[in-house]
Amino acid sequence: MTPYDVGLLILRLVLGLTLAAHGLNKFFGGGRIPGTARWFESIGMKPGKFHATVAAATETAAGLGLAAGLLTPIPAAGFVSLMIVAAWTVHRSNGFFIVKEGWEYNLVLAASAVAVATVGAGRLSLDWLIFGKNWFDGWHGLAISLGLGLAGAIGQLLIFYRPPVKESA
Repeated sequence: MTPYDVGLLILRLVLGLTLAAHGLNKFFGGGRIPGTARWFESIGMKPGKFHATVAAATETAAGLGLAAGLLTPIPAAGFVSLMIVAAWTVHRSNGFFIVKEGWEYNLVLAASAVAVATVGAGRLSLDWLIFGKNWFDGWHGLAISLGLGLAGAIGQLLIFYRPPVKESA
């Protein structure tokens, strides 16, 4: 074990458990799936219940997968896809900075997950325990996390996103 492995573990745990908590909150907090579904409908992600359930499940699974370091580029791709869809549907018109509800936070989460997929989960991960090495790290981890993430986000936006029509004053 090296400081490198401990640093990766800390990064994976913070990123992963943060996203998993976000997903679990959709299931168990506040408005739960019905409330999240209404909000998804209001931003143009229809059908809302389907997207609320898929988003909650993906956030939970991708978060726990990255935290555990299990097949690391795949949960990283989930981060990329989720953050692109969130940035495009909710945050893009607000500029960059999070203080104005911009897409800054989405970028940090997605880029951090891609970085972990690129360097690998490290020795303190399920990848290392199962495979005896990082699973598809390096250029392969970068390609898998970005490729699958972009494909998922673009596909979801093209198929399902219908921005609400703004009423003229």
